[in-house]
Amino acid sequence: MDIASMMQKAKQMQEQMQRQMAETRVEATAGGGMVTVEANGKQEITAIKIDPEVVSKDDVQMLEDLVLAACNEALRKSRELVQQELGKLTGGLKIPGLGM
Repeated sequence: MDIASMMQKAKQMQEQMQRQMAETRVEATAGGGMVTVEANGKQEITAIKIDPEVVSKDDVQMLEDLVLAACNEALRKSRELVQQELGKLTGGLKIPGLGM
């Protein structure tokens, strides 16, 4: 296999991975499930659900903290998922340019 073929195969693998990650979802919660955040494998937040019981004009800071915590956890899970999928695809090899 020549270098051009290898590069083409790597590009195809990257495109396949990007499509798969766009469709993959992870979910994280904070406050015992009061805030739920969903992210895709492209590290994009796709949904936020807030239990109405946590909404209080007297404690906006708590709600902000819960949303922030759930978002960060969802993004962490998304990055972890991408690394696992890349590992499967590459057999554990780190291939420059193939990362998301």
